[in-house]
Amino acid sequence: MADSDDEYVQEISDEEVEAHQVTRGAGNGTKASGQGKRGVGWEVTRTWENVVESADGTINSTVEGLLEAGKRKRLLKDTTPLQRGIIRHLILIIDLSIAMAEKDLRPTRYLLTLRYSSEFVTEFFEQNPISQLGIIGMRDGLAVRVSDMSGNPNDHIENLQALRDQEAKGNPSLQNAFDMARGALFHAPAHGTREILLLFGSLLTSDPGDIHSTITALCTSHITCTVIGLAAQVAICRTLVTRTNPTLSPNKTYSVALNEAHYRDLLMSATTPPATPSSGSAAAEEEGTIKPSLLMMGFPSRIVEPVPTLCACHSRPTRGGYNCSRCSSKVCSLPTTCPACGLTLILSTHLARSYHHLFPLQNWTEVSWHRAEASSQKSCFGCQTAFPDKPIVARPPNHDRISSAVSGGKRKMSLGGTFRKDAKSKTSLSDRNIAPGSTDGVSESGRYECGTCTRFFCIDCDVFSHEVVHNCPGCQSREGVLAAQQGLNGALGNGASEEAGVDGEMDLG
Repeated sequence: MADSDDEYVQEISDEEVEAHQVTRGAGNGTKASGQGKRGVGWEVTRTWENVVESADGTINSTVEGLLEAGKRKRLLKDTTPLQRGIIRHLILIIDLSIAMAEKDLRPTRYLLTLRYSSEFVTEFFEQNPISQLGIIGMRDGLAVRVSDMSGNPNDHIENLQALRDQEAKGNPSLQNAFDMARGALFHAPAHGTREILLLFGSLLTSDPGDIHSTITALCTSHITCTVIGLAAQVAICRTLVTRTNPTLSPNKTYSVALNEAHYRDLLMSATTPPATPSSGSAAAEEEGTIKPSLLMMGFPSRIVEPVPTLCACHSRPTRGGYNCSRCSSKVCSLPTTCPACGLTLILSTHLARSYHHLFPLQNWTEVSWHRAEASSQKSCFGCQTAFPDKPIVARPPNHDRISSAVSGGKRKMSLGGTFRKDAKSKTSLSDRNIAPGSTDGVSESGRYECGTCTRFFCIDCDVFSHEVVHNCPGCQSREGVLAAQQGLNGALGNGASEEAGVDGEMDLG
């Protein structure tokens, strides 16, 4: 037993030793490769080489640049106006099987999915206020109805929070979940979309029958499916998205989460309404898209009664609510469908908040240092934060002494540095030493310009304007409108003065 404490040494040959040696001198890249005589190769990624110290000796500028690149990357998306279905009917199917107990996503797949699902519900109704949502779970080979189809996000979030007290168990059943989802979407009106979003963490499905017949029934009902996987891709899920989305690539409708941040990005991307093909196209005929028609809606006003009365939606005594514009039935909240007459009841603000999907805000362009120096805008038009100054290359104080001392030698030294006028200002891109390929769409001057009002904004205002308000502060402000009018009048005045100057020269000649 005394020999058991010694280290175990295995006798290996010289060929195996050479096969495990990493090749040095990989050049300026960040990867070094090695390959032995047996043909086994590998790569070593040196991510620490991408982090370079700035002029002040810290890596804060590099971190700020990488964060700005990540923000800008989310904004660089297609802003082409497309016809979209802003009245959506979506069924969220969540995997509650034993596979969700894995801890590759912290804390577990189960708890992270419930948290992200609650955030998805809030964001879904924020971006689609006149849509409907329902939630279905899968566990023990059965489909569990978590919440019915409704437009109230509070009901969905409460039901999702109740699932935190339960544990993931059993196997999922895609067929039972799809049958329940198809039954919930069967009575959805023709003017809205019918969608299924599946959060699938298992590698198998326990079905009582032929799931391919269920997929055929989904195609017949014109239901589109999107899948977000938490493990490897599953063949049946790829078949599902291919058949229910014949006009889209499977890579756009079936994705696998790489980490927690990627999982959240994939889930939040489903809040954007899908594009609908034109009614006369071949894709529309293949998907069975119905031609658009007029939809009757009611816009009731809020009332407050002195005595509580029963509402028509929950049969609860309430003092406040909204009276239906057609039958005067009282409902608790909007948007909803009148339980008595079936009229869609919304507020005008709900309809206005859905328009940004049809007319998205255009992406702002990056401002170069030449354009920034020519402009008089020294601060962000949105938050009034001062823009960083351009780094100035200057010689060190002892440059002449060092040059004279080294001029007689054989070696040549290159000394120089950069400094900023204001040490408290934000660092610019040229002073951040960011790795190549990570600055796509990032402005070197930290400024972003709206193509309509020509105002400069910082990266934070760029993100806030495109993801929250969906409007340009410069275009919506009175100052921006007046500045545009003054610029037009100034251009006309300059043109008139130039014409007068030409006439004067001709008279003098």
